[in-house]
Amino acid sequence: MPTFMYQFKYTPAAWAGFVKKPEDRGAVVEQFLKGLGGRLIAIYYSFGEWDGLVIFEAPDELSAMTAIVKIITPGHLEATKTTVLFSMQDMITVTRRASKLEFRGIEDLQTVMPS
Repeated sequence: MPTFMYQFKYTPAAWAGFVKKPEDRGAVVEQFLKGLGGRLIAIYYSFGEWDGLVIFEAPDELSAMTAIVKIITPGHLEATKTTVLFSMQDMITVTRRASKLEFRGIEDLQTVMPS
C-alpha cells in the first residue's frame, strides 16, 4: 500500500478544546483509517511550522484523498500538507529502472552549471 505523510496545523480553537478536554487523537485516526482499508503507522507532534504529522498507509491515492477531505471537513485544522513517501526498496527499483533509460539533457548545461 502507498504510504503518506500528512502534516497538520491546528486552529487556536482546536488547541483550546484540547486544553479543556485532552483526547487521544491516535485512536480516532486509527479507527477512521481502518474504515477506509488503510493503516495508521504513527502520529507525532512537533515544534515549528507544523503542529504534527501522521504517517499512514492507504489502498491508493484516491482513498488517501478521501481520508484527507473528510479529516479537514470539521474545521479544526488551519493548514495541511500531504506527501507521498517512498521506501528504500522503492527507490532502488526507481534507480534501477532509470539506469536502463536514455534521456538527452540540455546541451548547454555545462556552461550553466560548471563542474
